Amino acid sequence: MSGHSKWSTIKRKKAVVDAARGKIFTRIAKELTIAARAGGGDEATNPRLRTAVSTAKGANMPTANIERAINKGTGDLEGVVIEEIVYEGYGPGGVALMMEVATDNRNRTVSEIRHLLSKHGGNLAQAGSVAWMFDTKGVMQVPAEGVDEDELMMAALEGGADDMSNEGEYFEILTGATDLNAVNEAVIEAGYTVESAQIQHIPNNFTEVSAEDLPKVVTLMEILDDHDDMQKLSASVNFTDEMLAGLE
Repeated sequence: MSGHSKWSTIKRKKAVVDAARGKIFTRIAKELTIAARAGGGDEATNPRLRTAVSTAKGANMPTANIERAINKGTGDLEGVVIEEIVYEGYGPGGVALMMEVATDNRNRTVSEIRHLLSKHGGNLAQAGSVAWMFDTKGVMQVPAEGVDEDELMMAALEGGADDMSNEGEYFEILTGATDLNAVNEAVIEAGYTVESAQIQHIPNNFTEVSAEDLPKVVTLMEILDDHDDMQKLSASVNFTDEMLAGLE
């Protein structure tokens, strides 16, 4: 779990700047629209939407934006059809990549992702080529300021969480994929703020990365993560503090 958490920390620091906030809102809006289209616009009967709304509120997304995204999903507002696709690939040094996108143009997106991978020492792979190296888990982030770690862990475990780790500025809660909604609601009911809650691919098998390839891997991941259609990105790298310190 540590490698995943370190990458989450890198992304979190990037997201603090105001320029990145629009990108975060765009991702959340797509998830809201997809969730509403799949299960309807009523949070009470649509757990995925309820969790997406929770994440939106945790990111301080304006209520009007949330409602607009939901209405696009239900068809109450006109909008393009957004499709969810998972691409698998390799980066420098043979690092495995899982890339989840949400797009209104599959051909454009796959062409752009393929180009970025090729340009930075990677390539697309066939479906199933690297998926075995990842587990599908629910991942939640709770801001750590003013929070008692033991009490939060108790609330999370009672809600059905598998584990929790202290990542400094936030606590990361790990759940089974089907337990995310229940744990999210239990933590919120216990009085905590959930900044994000989503299903992610967590590496269970790590690729050894050389000192020469590590900066290339990080650069590729940052570029892929900045792509307009990228929703979630995971790599089979066990990022450590020592590795990241070497990049500074």
